[in-house]
Amino acid sequence: MSKNQTRQLIRRLRLQVSILLLLSSITNAFGQKYDLLIKGGHVIDPANGIDKIMDVAISKGNIAKVAVNIAEPAEKTIMAKGLYVTSGFIDMHTHVFVGTNAGLFANGVNSVSPDDFTFRSGVTTVVDAGTSGWRNFPMFKKQVIDESKTRILAFVNIAGDGMTGEAHEQNIADMHPDSVLPVVNRYAETIVGIKIGHFNGSDWTPFDNAVKAARTVEKPLFVECHLPQYSLEDQLGRLVAGDMITHTFENIKERMPIIGEDGKVRPFVLEAKKRGVLFDLGHGGAGFWFDQAAPAIKQGFTPNSFGTDLHRFSMNSAMKDMSNVMSKFMALGLSLDDVVRIATWNAAEALMHDELGNLKVGNVADLAIFRVREGTFGFMDSAGISISGTKKIEVEMTIRDGKVVWDLNGLGAKKTDF
Repeated sequence: MSKNQTRQLIRRLRLQVSILLLLSSITNAFGQKYDLLIKGGHVIDPANGIDKIMDVAISKGNIAKVAVNIAEPAEKTIMAKGLYVTSGFIDMHTHVFVGTNAGLFANGVNSVSPDDFTFRSGVTTVVDAGTSGWRNFPMFKKQVIDESKTRILAFVNIAGDGMTGEAHEQNIADMHPDSVLPVVNRYAETIVGIKIGHFNGSDWTPFDNAVKAARTVEKPLFVECHLPQYSLEDQLGRLVAGDMITHTFENIKERMPIIGEDGKVRPFVLEAKKRGVLFDLGHGGAGFWFDQAAPAIKQGFTPNSFGTDLHRFSMNSAMKDMSNVMSKFMALGLSLDDVVRIATWNAAEALMHDELGNLKVGNVADLAIFRVREGTFGFMDSAGISISGTKKIEVEMTIRDGKVVWDLNGLGAKKTDF
């Protein structure tokens, strides 16, 4: 073969390689295959200003694309026409340190296994409200957090053994900030703050130690309002922007409610909210009263997060689950966009986890797909009072980490006729 023929052969080979590379790039650009594609749903993503019909594509457990009419193929396609698509809901207040101890919350039967109750209501992330303390958090982590599909974050209790009975929760000597610090540092990705609650004495030391611990680790303080010995005003006065107080709409004899005798939200409550203190719902079995929530909402005072206070008793009383709570607040006058924002982005921001609560490309693919049923529905409070509403959220599908974990009516199943 002559040198000229050799050069021509090399040129032809180079041209063929260039064509193959071009065809490969075209195939990659137009033939990309997603793991999951949700088509035609009404996407509500307050964090990114989205409120319209769009498609959502998921790849390798993450949000890959959010756009109108995604044309690329997918391993599985979910037709979501007539449904709403949002980021997975975040429950700010739960008790999920479930175990075998009778009558207890920490490692006890009064807590609940999260996967049994979260996904069916669109919840993909829960925050345990100090059920474990700095001493028994490692057990909680190994026994429940690491074994659950639900993402579990946690406030760690200033009391060393957490909610293991009254004797432990009254032991001031067991509430030292220096003991909290190494646990928070070790589990920094899971522990989101410090919790104080259920102390019955008049000494401010537990509260002050919880504040000191929170400031030291630079995470929020979570105050559960079972502290009747301290005035509500004094408690709020010790909190700073980003700290949270729960059971916002409670009305029990032992504690001052947020609504004054004049029917208005108390000025010091409004002042606390204005300077950035966050008010969690904390519905629970006894923490939600219409006579507080209704006038507050009419005055523009809404909760920052929808902590359900999920536990063995609340889920079987007026609270039920997150979707019921969201529907209840729609019956009280909030819009669908309002309740979605509270259940997603508001909570994510409060937890300083901006990878949650929104559908930004690259974020973990945690989604709730639901319909809003119309009719006449009843919603209850902790005093046994009911109101009627015309809309109710019903979760059709929940996706956690890119995988379908709840499918009410088989949207993602193979269809067949018998």
